[in-house]
Amino acid sequence: MKPMLSERALPPAVHVVLASTSLDCLVAEQDCIQEQACMVLYRLLEYCAAEEAVSPLGPDARWECLEAQNSLQQYRPLQVCKCQRGSRREEHCLRVYWTVRFAGDLCCLKAAQDCGLFEKCGSLRSEYVVACTKPATVSDNSCNRQKCHRALRRFLERVPEEYSFALLFCPCSETLCGERRRKTIVPSCSYEENIRGEERTGKPNCLSLQIYCSRDELCRSRFADFQHNCQPSRLSASGCMRESRAMCLKAYAGLIGTIMTPNYVSNSSMEVSQWCTCEGSGNEWQGCQRILDMFSNNLCLESWSHPTQANMFGLLVLAYSHVNYVIFLRLLGLTVGMSRTNSCTCGMPPGLAVLR
Repeated sequence: MKPMLSERALPPAVHVVLASTSLDCLVAEQDCIQEQACMVLYRLLEYCAAEEAVSPLGPDARWECLEAQNSLQQYRPLQVCKCQRGSRREEHCLRVYWTVRFAGDLCCLKAAQDCGLFEKCGSLRSEYVVACTKPATVSDNSCNRQKCHRALRRFLERVPEEYSFALLFCPCSETLCGERRRKTIVPSCSYEENIRGEERTGKPNCLSLQIYCSRDELCRSRFADFQHNCQPSRLSASGCMRESRAMCLKAYAGLIGTIMTPNYVSNSSMEVSQWCTCEGSGNEWQGCQRILDMFSNNLCLESWSHPTQANMFGLLVLAYSHVNYVIFLRLLGLTVGMSRTNSCTCGMPPGLAVLR
């Protein structure tokens, strides 16, 4: 017998409301069951939801579930249906509602889909991917790092944060999703490549990286902004001296597309770091380590890279549990446009979540 998905009930701040002109999810479910193709996909998602409620799905099973979910999006009634709060069959209705919004790393998938649907996001994302993957010359397979960084900055400066931040910071529960998130900024060019024509024999020294940054006006300014807004404090409940994780998040994103571009260190966590090392620093090792620790051991950054219930960046975890991603960004203090048709949501269609 499949477990009841009582844990999928809506969080207190979000409610599904039935408008007079909307379709009830119970009706949408019955209509789906009458169609063979729809029924097969729906039953598969029921199984996915039940299994996920017991224990995390394996990579292959998760992909099958996500494929079924994508295919079921063609059946509009299940995508737009709502539930009547307080009705006799509310629990059943909500179970239908969440079944077709299977959680498995949906935030990252939804973020990519929403970016593609929003013309400016899709075109500027394609632009930086081309810039970061195109060989600099016919005879050399290396990329043009300057063009790559410039295109990345243009993407982050011109695309609204509810799209760009959703791509950069979406939560993942398995390594395939984590690897796609890690590769969002095309790290082989923007992050990992050694700088200024240095021999590609490993990571540059962090002190050298900072020196190069200090010679570039934009990088120097962005790095100073990061140091100011992401200064850690053990005396602060948030871990941030400025008590503003939103400003720290913006400052972190501001470094992307500069010499000091940070990124995720692996596909299995949200830990971030610079692409540099302190090996061979000699008597300057401590100063070098301080630069590295601004990213890898920063309490202010850890408040979102290691989310817990005790801090607001723990909302990344809640976002994975279907909290509206726009609401998530608003709670961080970021300005977003709720009126946009394709505003990024995590498992919830635009306009469906209502704050009470």
